[in-house]
This record gives sequence, structure tokens and C-alpha cells, in this order.
Amino acid sequence: MATKDRSGDIALPALGFLGTLRWVWTQLTSMRTALFLLLLLAVAAVPGSLFPQRPANPAVVTQYIRDNPETGPVLDWFQLFDVYSSVWFSAIYLLLFISLIGCVVPRAIAHGRAWRSRPPRTPRRLTRMPVHGAFTVPAGPDGQPGGQEGGRPASAGAAVVDAASVLKKRGYRVDVRDENGNQPSVGAERGFLKELGNLVFHVSLIGVLISVAVGGLFGYRGQKILVEGETFVNTLVGYDSFTPGTNFSEDNLDPYSITLEKFEVQFDRQLTHYGQPIDFTATMTTRSAPGEEPERQILKVNEPLTIGDTSVYLVGNGYAPVVTVRDGEGNIAHQGPVVSIPQDGLFTSLMVLKVPDAQPDQLGFVGFFLPTAAIDENGVSFSRDPDPFLPQLNLNSYYGDLGLDDGEPQNVYVLDTDTLTELNSRNSEAGGIVLDAGETVELPDGKGSITFDGLRRYAALDITHDPAELGALLFSSLALAGLSASLFIGRRRIWVRAGTTDDGRISVEYGLLARGEDHRLAGEGAAVEKLLRDRWLADSAEDNENETAHAGAPATGSGKDN
Repeated sequence: MATKDRSGDIALPALGFLGTLRWVWTQLTSMRTALFLLLLLAVAAVPGSLFPQRPANPAVVTQYIRDNPETGPVLDWFQLFDVYSSVWFSAIYLLLFISLIGCVVPRAIAHGRAWRSRPPRTPRRLTRMPVHGAFTVPAGPDGQPGGQEGGRPASAGAAVVDAASVLKKRGYRVDVRDENGNQPSVGAERGFLKELGNLVFHVSLIGVLISVAVGGLFGYRGQKILVEGETFVNTLVGYDSFTPGTNFSEDNLDPYSITLEKFEVQFDRQLTHYGQPIDFTATMTTRSAPGEEPERQILKVNEPLTIGDTSVYLVGNGYAPVVTVRDGEGNIAHQGPVVSIPQDGLFTSLMVLKVPDAQPDQLGFVGFFLPTAAIDENGVSFSRDPDPFLPQLNLNSYYGDLGLDDGEPQNVYVLDTDTLTELNSRNSEAGGIVLDAGETVELPDGKGSITFDGLRRYAALDITHDPAELGALLFSSLALAGLSASLFIGRRRIWVRAGTTDDGRISVEYGLLARGEDHRLAGEGAAVEKLLRDRWLADSAEDNENETAHAGAPATGSGKDN
């Protein structure tokens, strides 16, 4: 306790080191702190969507810092380009994890003790309960046992036993007790699943956090564009882009392979939605390991393909014109499909082709692929339909140094023409390159030729491996179930006391109490009273008349003394 020193000032007791630790632990493990940390974690994740993240695309981060020389290094110092692996984000995550454990464990212990304990003693005045009632019934024949199905009770003790039986069938945990030898009563309690559901919800939240952490440590995610007829082997060099987990190892890659046999797109041909895609189907052949038997599988939107612990999602598609480029010396410098990027709903697609192996000069092409080519009144080509009824290439060509020999990474879908010399375009004397399927165009100045050999489709795949995916799903489902239980299950207590009146009747009074606000408590009281009345009075017309004459307080009593 506080004491006064000689000067008369109050000397407050010092917490000391252990006391301070206990105070910090109490604050950290409070539910208020856990909710605050959960909100803080959501706010801390916002910069991850505002700034480019280094694990997803380091080239974009590097360019951002170059374009913002004043603010870029400052943001990098605060780890805003590595939000989800930053020190401050990890600290919030860890504190939330500790806070939840500190909240849940003591509550779980207390709930276990309450579950094993007896219902509380019967209050002296049940009329103080929010819902209460009373009625009388005639006593049955002497010696009639309590607890039988139907019939009037022979005594107050038999009435209490009957009431206990009724409450037990309604899911209550009952305890029959005798107060001073002449006031038998039963105390009952139910709704422990409400608190259990609350605990399950918080434990499941911890499980979700652990699952997310494990997935972030040992999982990975990659993207791959696969053209019809091509095979993807699950190696690092096989991905177009790859985002590893913090503790990822190349040994974590399962040795499977995927071959895109055929990709089909169905377009709507109704006038109201003409040309809109309505179905995508990728026919795949998979092998779970080298030497394993191939398996034919179908990949659709929202219907991922599963290989072991890896899920493959269909996230995009388009056309890949097959092109052959010969250089100025007549050699084949490029031959194969070129992925084009759709620009509109009619699959007008941007196409970029870089040919660094061409001799004596490197070649570059940029333009559009049109699935069904048409020309408007201004002489501009456009696509009339997304299906390839009349496929056509409209390209410009360039020669010079593509900059690929410098070792700096480049976007394969962007051609920098500032350092190149134009060969073909609509504004040049040679005109632009217009190629229908099977046609060949010679490049000016003997630089070579380009041939449109055919057309294939491609599928854009998102490949994810999350070793904790099943755990996250399980804990999320448990959290939803626990939350539902905590919201819809009521924690209730009920007491029933029986006595004998001066005229030999048996008086029954009951009271109900809910933990928290429960609008269904009055209905529960009415239901219990009806069950007791039906059990004791249903077969006696005389008793029914008596019931009317001696009915007690209604189940929805005010809680004041009668």
C-alpha cells in the first residue's frame, strides 16, 4: 500500500522489474490489444498495394527508385518495397500471434473449469429473474414415482425430478438439489457451446496466422504462358516469372510436367452479347514425375488443375502466330509461335518480335495480330470477330542494335525503337507489312523476310504451391463454424423449485437468466412451462380447469417481486 514519507508526500509503490513485465503481459494479452493489433496489421498491409514490391518484380522497384531519386531511397529504407517481409510488419504479426495465444489459453482453462462445475445454486427469489413464472398442479397418487412419462407428481421432490428430466431432454446440464429438506429444486445450464465456439474462432484465427506464415516461408508462386503443343517442366528456368517464399529451396519443386494439347474458346453468337467469350477449355497432359504414366486433365476458369500440392489456374489466353524470320544471309533467325497480347474484346492483339540472331543486323517487329481482319472506310485494319476466320498480321519492321547484348533485362512485349532504323511502316516508302496466313514478305534492303506460317492459341497459367493451403482452409472453416456458434447459441440458466401448498397441491416456480442479451429467453421460458404442463396436466380435464384457476405469473415476467 502507498505510504507517506517524512515530507508528507505520498510515496507510490514501485512495480519493479517483474511487476513491469506482468503489467506489459497483461496489456498485451488483453482482447482490446488483440483487436487493435489486428486492425494495425490490416493498415500495415496497405503500402503493399500502393508501392511495387521487390519479391514480385524487382525490375519495377529499381525503376521506381531511379524515377524518384529523392523519395525512393527513403521509402526503401522504411522497407516499403518489401512490406510483407519487413521488420515492422513481422513485429506486428508476431505480437498479434502472442496476444491471441495469451487471450485464448486462460479463457480456455476457465471455460474447462466452468464446464466441469455444477450449475449455480438456486436463487432464493426466482421472481427477480428476467423471465419467471409459477403455477400449481394437483398432487398425484401416493407412491407415484417421479420421472415417469406423464402423470401428476406425487410430491415436490417427484416434480423436481420430472422437471430435471424435461430440461435434460432440452440439452440442459442439470443438478437436482434439496434446500433445507423441504424446498427441492433443480438448477440447469446450457449454451456452453457458445463460449466454446468463441474459443474455437480465436484458436482457428491463430491457426490461420500459422498457415499463412508457413505458406509465406515455404510456398512459391509463378506464371507461365504455354502455347499449344508446348510442355512446361517444373524448374526455375521454366517460369516466365517466379516469386519464392522466404525459406524456399529449389528442392521444393515437384518434378512434374504439363503439356497444353489444345485450347478451345467458345464465343457467344447471340446478337445481344455477340463475340463475348462464354467458355474456356484447356486440355492438358500431366506427369507427376519423370517416368510416370501421363494423365489427361481439363483446366477451366475457376476449376484449377491439381498436381500434388501444386494448383494450376487459368488466368488468361490469346493467340500465338507462328512466324519464320530469315535474315539477310538467308538463314532462319527465328521460327516458332509469338505470343500476342489481347487489347480488346475482339482479340485485337499487340505483337512484338525481337530477332537478335539475325545477320548482319538484328531485326525487330511490332504491330497487331487481327483474328478476323477487315478494313474500315479510312483504310485502317481492325478485327471484326474474336474467332480466327481471317487471321492477319500488320507489322512494322526495324533493324539495328536491340540492346539485348548489354545484359540489362528488357520487357519482351516492348520494342524500344529509338535506337533502331525503320524498314517498314505505313508512313515509309516500303509500306507496312500485311501478312495473311501462309504468306511471305521480303524486307527492304535485303534484310531478310518474314513468313506467317500458321496460328496457335496459348493459355496464361498461374502456378501456386502452398504447403499450408489445406490448413488455412480447415482453420478458416472452423473459424466460421465457431463464429456462428458464438453468435446464434444462447448461454442460459434455469432453476425450477417445487413446494407443497396448504391444500395439498404442488406449487412450481421457475426463473431463467441469460448471459448477455437474449431476445429468445422469454420464448424458452414459455416452452419449458408448456412442456411441464403437458407432462402433468394434459390427460386431466379437471386439472385443466384447475390450471386456469391457479395459473401463476407469465413467462415474460418483469423480474419484480410478486
